[in-house]
Amino acid sequence: MAVRIAIGNAATRPQLFQHFRSAVKASAQNTRLPFFTASASFSSSSAPRKLVLYSKPGCCLCDGLKEKLDAAFCIAGPNSLSDVQLQIRDITSNPEWERLYQYEIPVLARVREDGTEETLPRLSPRLSVELVRKKIAAAFDQ
Repeated sequence: MAVRIAIGNAATRPQLFQHFRSAVKASAQNTRLPFFTASASFSSSSAPRKLVLYSKPGCCLCDGLKEKLDAAFCIAGPNSLSDVQLQIRDITSNPEWERLYQYEIPVLARVREDGTEETLPRLSPRLSVELVRKKIAAAFDQ
């Protein structure tokens, strides 16, 4: 199930952040979260690209990356990420995720067409939104 949230203007951004908060709370009770599309105009015949963010409540690096992803999804252009579906997973809700990522969060993973996940190289918190967008777009182009 996908929930569409338009994030093209500042008026709708609070709705996106509310969904982030709801997703983190929900993940504490349920390890499976629906993917949501951060897009105002997704119209592609190909399958949407999927990205997973492993996070936990109270992680300031995770919150910073979420904000940069929000902004990166809004940037239009030839390497737009507007069709990317983002799933946020709370590692405290799953012992395996917590074991794997407790010292590494935030962790981004690209979901391949076969459903397997490929962990992306760690993004520096000092990267600009544009560089975050370029690095994620490059990961999907591989």
